[in-house]
Amino acid sequence: MKIGLVAAGLLSAVAWAATALLGVPNPITLVALTVLEPSAVEPWFARRPVPAAATPRVLPVRPRPILDPVPWKGGRVSLAEMLAATHTNALLVTQNGILVHEWYRPGFDGATRFPSWSVAKSVVSLLVGQAITKGQLAETDRVSALLPYLRPDLRDTAAFGRITVRDLLDMTSGLAVPENYDPWDPLVGTAGMYLTRDLPAFVRDHARLSSRPGSKGQYRSIDTEVLGLILAEIQGRPLADILSEQIWKPMGAEAEATWNLDRPGGTEKAFCCLNAVARDFARLGLMVADHGRVGATRIVAPGWIERIETPARQEVDGWPYSAQWWHVPNGDEDISAIGVYGQYVYINRDTGTVIVKLSDHGAEQDEADTLAVMLALARALARPGPTARPSPE
Repeated sequence: MKIGLVAAGLLSAVAWAATALLGVPNPITLVALTVLEPSAVEPWFARRPVPAAATPRVLPVRPRPILDPVPWKGGRVSLAEMLAATHTNALLVTQNGILVHEWYRPGFDGATRFPSWSVAKSVVSLLVGQAITKGQLAETDRVSALLPYLRPDLRDTAAFGRITVRDLLDMTSGLAVPENYDPWDPLVGTAGMYLTRDLPAFVRDHARLSSRPGSKGQYRSIDTEVLGLILAEIQGRPLADILSEQIWKPMGAEAEATWNLDRPGGTEKAFCCLNAVARDFARLGLMVADHGRVGATRIVAPGWIERIETPARQEVDGWPYSAQWWHVPNGDEDISAIGVYGQYVYINRDTGTVIVKLSDHGAEQDEADTLAVMLALARALARPGPTARPSPE
């Protein structure tokens, strides 16, 4: 028994030492991340607060029926079936600034902070747009000129002397960091970036190209992380503070959000991991839908909203894309912020609709089918008269 205990103690010590040496979270956290639902990961990482507005934007609530059944994979199913099939935790639907539908799975409610995952990329885009509007940044700027520790004369970082802000925005940087979300393979690609305890060092150490910058659209989370590093560098403060002062408070957020960090007091995971209540994700979508305004307050310049809404020259992995926002194939010129595991902030300006869907679904599963449901919901809401029976409770 004593020998067994000693052996177990030695294995534990080795595991803790190994994770420290590799610069990733401790073994307990790593194990937890393999079994937790994606919606439950916020407290397992350090985080920085994103204070909300002193006076939240009023979100009028007028429940009304929404489309049910909905199109799904070539057929039609009840909305409840679709939400269950995609492991949905929250669904909010607004039309013309009014919340017409709000649903939460048991165990979640209006006070729950939900992780954005890659919806955060679209938020970073808005902050970049603000910096460009203020003249702090240009899309033609080279990364190495903006981040001194990535200058071409340091180590093998010459790649950053070729990559522009535009390349990062449109996912055409060519950086060779694959999108890997496997917690059992934690040192490769995006999984390694998610777990590292030193994001600037991770970026510096992955300055390798798989394609010429600007030549090919490839979804790369590292592109957004570099944008986050640039914003923090040029403004001299953490990304969470920038978000709070420039978007979260001005748009009238009702609840404090958080942004997960690589380590206590460290760097925001800009490519993911903004945690907020569902209604504030809706407020974000409403601000974009209203040309970057909330009432008379201009938050994001209309030129940047136009940039987001105009597909870039290169598609990203076969989908129209622009400045960290997806364009819905065969839609109404609608756009969406999309996060892994089924997070959406969908905007259809033609119908005045914003839809927020937050889930614990497969990594990149059923995205086209889910967006088709949102398009159908938006079009049905825009039609006069009754369009559906009451939606599920």
